[in-house]
Amino acid sequence: RTTSRLGGGGGERPAGRGGDGQAAVRSVATPFFTRQSRDAAAQVHRRTSVSFLKVHDLLLEAYGPQRWWPARTPFEVMVGAVLTQNTAWTNVEKAIAKLHGAGVMEAELILKAPQRRVAAWIRSAGYFNVKARRLRNFCAWYVEHGGEKRLRRLETAVLRHELLSVNGIGQETADDILLYAFHRPVFVIDAYTRRIFSRLQMLEGDEAYDTMREHIEARLRRETRGKRELAPLFNEYHALIVRHGKDICKPRPRCESCRLARRCPAAI
Repeated sequence: RTTSRLGGGGGERPAGRGGDGQAAVRSVATPFFTRQSRDAAAQVHRRTSVSFLKVHDLLLEAYGPQRWWPARTPFEVMVGAVLTQNTAWTNVEKAIAKLHGAGVMEAELILKAPQRRVAAWIRSAGYFNVKARRLRNFCAWYVEHGGEKRLRRLETAVLRHELLSVNGIGQETADDILLYAFHRPVFVIDAYTRRIFSRLQMLEGDEAYDTMREHIEARLRRETRGKRELAPLFNEYHALIVRHGKDICKPRPRCESCRLARRCPAAI
């Protein structure tokens, strides 16, 4: 994908939902459907049943490869993931350009700059004072842990736990970093994911973040049977979900233009 096609919030990419550090990876043994909704869905699924992998393939046929995440370095991906919380990617692009223009697209240099200077550089990303603190928190953590090369040696669960310990890094932002900067097979969950899969009645849509993430990851592992690399698959899948949620499966869906409509109970 070209740089201009990556966005957040109201733009082309979903906004990461940052917050205080949260617990490490957890398994939540809750049902994905109530008995009533499962029984109702079963009647429709006889006609519309679809696998997670098939949804990916249909969306790929509809939109083609999205080529996420454009950046010069893994660290720039991480900076973008922090800045794209609750804003459009076009605004983040301007902030990243400012950081490059100032010659400070390195964690150590961002830390050396006064916070007010960092806030001025990233002003276009919105909530710039809050994001300046979050970015500096992240950079301090990044430097303390030895940078990208050392962090890359950590197992995925450990790295995710460490990311979530950073004040201002929530689950979606952490998983964006894991998937797009470290190329780990972690499925990113956002509002588009919840909306699309709940309309397809593949999930309820209000499951806890890790419940939904772990369920989708497990299903795709079974469905691919080791025939596809998971990190590239998850990379493309999340990008396609964002594209579909932004253009077609909106709060008021455009079912007449939806490649999934014939398989979607909500469109019947």
